Amino acid sequence: MPIRTHILGFPRIGAARELKLALESHWRGEVSEAALEATGQQLRARHWALQRDAGLDYVTVGDFALYDQVASHIQLLGCEPARFNFTPEQSPLARYFTMARGEATHAQHADCGHAHHSNAAGTAALEMTKWFDTNYHYLVPELSPQTQFSLACERLLAEVAEAQALGHQVKAALIGPLTFLWLGKEKTPGESGFHRLALLEQLLPVYGALLDRLKQQGVTWVQLDEPILGLDLPHAWRSAFESTYWQLNQVGVNILLATYFSPLEENLSLTCRLPVAGLHVDGIRAPHELISVTDWLPAHKVLSIGIVDGRNIWRTDLDAALAVLQPLAARRNGQLWLAPSCSLLHVPFSLDAETELDGEIQSWLAFATEKLAELSLLKGALEGHPDAAALATSRLAIAGRRASPRVHRASVTQRLQTLTPTVDRRDSSFPLRQAVQRARLQLPDFPTTTIGSFPQTAAIRTARARHQRGELASAEYENQMRAEIAHAVARQEALGLDVLVHGEAERNDMVEYFGEQLDGFAFTRLGWVQSYGSRCVKPPVLYGDVQRPAAMTVAWTVHAQSLTHKPMKGMLTGPVTLLLWSFVRDDQPRASTALQLALAIRDEVQDLETAGIGIIQIDEPAIREGLPLRRGQWDAYLDWATRAFRIAASVVSDTTQIHTHMCYAQFNDILPQIAAMDADVITLETSRSDRELLTGLGQFQYQNEIGPGVYDIHSPRRPSILDMVKLLQKASAVIPPANLWVNPDCGLKTRGWAETEAALKNMVAAAQQMRAAA
Repeated sequence: MPIRTHILGFPRIGAARELKLALESHWRGEVSEAALEATGQQLRARHWALQRDAGLDYVTVGDFALYDQVASHIQLLGCEPARFNFTPEQSPLARYFTMARGEATHAQHADCGHAHHSNAAGTAALEMTKWFDTNYHYLVPELSPQTQFSLACERLLAEVAEAQALGHQVKAALIGPLTFLWLGKEKTPGESGFHRLALLEQLLPVYGALLDRLKQQGVTWVQLDEPILGLDLPHAWRSAFESTYWQLNQVGVNILLATYFSPLEENLSLTCRLPVAGLHVDGIRAPHELISVTDWLPAHKVLSIGIVDGRNIWRTDLDAALAVLQPLAARRNGQLWLAPSCSLLHVPFSLDAETELDGEIQSWLAFATEKLAELSLLKGALEGHPDAAALATSRLAIAGRRASPRVHRASVTQRLQTLTPTVDRRDSSFPLRQAVQRARLQLPDFPTTTIGSFPQTAAIRTARARHQRGELASAEYENQMRAEIAHAVARQEALGLDVLVHGEAERNDMVEYFGEQLDGFAFTRLGWVQSYGSRCVKPPVLYGDVQRPAAMTVAWTVHAQSLTHKPMKGMLTGPVTLLLWSFVRDDQPRASTALQLALAIRDEVQDLETAGIGIIQIDEPAIREGLPLRRGQWDAYLDWATRAFRIAASVVSDTTQIHTHMCYAQFNDILPQIAAMDADVITLETSRSDRELLTGLGQFQYQNEIGPGVYDIHSPRRPSILDMVKLLQKASAVIPPANLWVNPDCGLKTRGWAETEAALKNMVAAAQQMRAAA
């Protein structure tokens, strides 16, 4: 068997975000289910053709999803939660989107595909959380003793048939059974003692039947993703792998077990022993394990090495990759499979459209389609027919990046060397700060606020697009944005909110907006990646040393404060989120880059305070997702991540109140480190997580002030006053009421004004009821 090439998955949104546009058109009622499905079929065909044309030996089928791959598996395995009360009249696609988005409605916001609130409370969507340590969000399966599994594989088999009809050699890709259960959450009201692993026995026959159907359809290889093998697994989960894969192996189809994102460590020998036909390992995140895996894995099994980075956009150093691969190929008698480290879902589609990107920087990059070409170049070199010209081009680009003066700035290095040991410390402890802040701000109990952004209307987006195209002069654009800010301030005052925000009309994205004004960043035109559903983000390229040439937000915030006597929050994105939501440079430790970002934000914080802004929010929604998947590495990461936040915040006096915001992740296991950030107020997502975080905060006895999100801004459910009062009452039972704030769980950028005002009106009323009852 010669060298083979394949991928674990491909970006599903399309070169020009065709899937996003089709989804949102469907949700608005403009296109039918059949038309949406046709778009999906067209995208799959194009993506398979790209894989074939790049010389890959297999095309991957099953990685495509109209919203989320985990939600697709919920339907595939027949375990839609009973609470949705689906009826036979509802199509599978309608049920799918109801699970993802809550109660379906006809009205739809065009920007990010979130439905407007219905008149009734409706049914809450599935909980959403981060996919391992990425910025992709998946929908969490709800599992209980009553959960039943049944095979509903028509969609997957139809996609296999599509690829086969086009002449492709198919490798099907699925989430493995143990990872699927691990990603779920127990939903057992009134019951105790149930654990989702207990469902494995009834889940495995469904997986076996699915593998058999794929085998009958002529599929010879099935990729089963089990990334949880890179985690610190409890004994019961580790012990379940051998019997699970012994049972699945009886079907007789070749299973490629795929691991990624983390080293295998203590699971390495177990993984290599499993009764499967092949093993994929992440050679980017665990290069030190490649020799051990090669030696442990029996010679008759396929070894697939993830040698091209599936998580970042830097061109592969092909010489370095070949230096790794050549001895491994020799140990395997010339037989290897080559792949990206993980699915290419996490990188943009192609560099072809980046006609405006700086040529030197572009030469350092490789998006998904370029990574396909890199696999073919590596295969050719290993098989003895290297493409000398392509290898020379790669070599020149790698050397140019290392030597480029644009990457390293002496002024940044000098500043880092002069930091004092107390640079990350506030002047006083929180109780002292709290007293002087309350005296300055004079806020009522249960103060109300929002997280930062208000609806990005069609008028705002049109003005921004015209300004970017040069059709709208900067002065006129700024006038329009000031008018939008005044509009947002007036609406907040009319609603009776206590602490206002300027609404962020001028901002395209919470990371991109800042990156555009910092040295060391570059920007793509179509470098979109999927965050969830139809929500796409365009991460900046953080290629060099970071510094702030000038103030970024001060003028807008000061203008907003001039329009009201109420406190106006300055709104910033924190250093860790700027780092993690960018394609970050890989030529120095992330801790070093985070420190540079912290100093840039620190300068902005200082300027805001000097301008008279008394509340400054530094958002860090990404801090949890940056955790290494291995707990043994958590402390080192959290030390530098929380220090970066404190450095950004600690330049202010005691009377200035520092807020931070976090959302859509599990935080209970890092509460001590959250406390160590020493923010005066922290606002958190709690609306989709059954308030588990509130309980954890109460048990931890968190001392600073907290704003638990009282409603889910991503769901089409309209929050009632009663719902929010109940949440605040539960919060008051575990957190001192004097320390509670009242706010949504996230920014309101993707909503419409009508639903936003209705929800905030109820939120203010809920806060007033809590004050009256106090």
